[in-house]
Amino acid sequence: MLVVWLGLLTLAAGLVPGLLAGPGWAAFALLPLALLVWGWVMLERNWRSWRYAERSDDLLISRGVLWRRETVVPYGRMQLVEVTSGPLERHFGLASVQLHTAAAATDATIPGLVPEEAERLRDRLTELGEARSAGL
Repeated sequence: MLVVWLGLLTLAAGLVPGLLAGPGWAAFALLPLALLVWGWVMLERNWRSWRYAERSDDLLISRGVLWRRETVVPYGRMQLVEVTSGPLERHFGLASVQLHTAAAATDATIPGLVPEEAERLRDRLTELGEARSAGL
């Protein structure tokens, strides 16, 4: 979305003033272009900040660059684990694992996984969830 909107804004900011007022005014396209480059760098940093760890009793998910956010989901509390892949994710060969619990605030998602890893993680979490919930 960043590339689409800022790309169109860059094109409009360069073409419209350039055609109407002269080529020198096309320099207005530099600001949205700089925002596009900066946004792309920030998106990459945010994407690289996602982590997850399968621990003995729970799944730890952490993310964030400036504001770190950690979510801990106990295996016994998982009600549903699903793999989703929208059109854009499928185009890039990615998938997401979404965890649902009874409390809406603890639902968690792990995006940007290779589909095989997402399916493996889903099967593993489902297996661990069934084993932990059997004792409840």
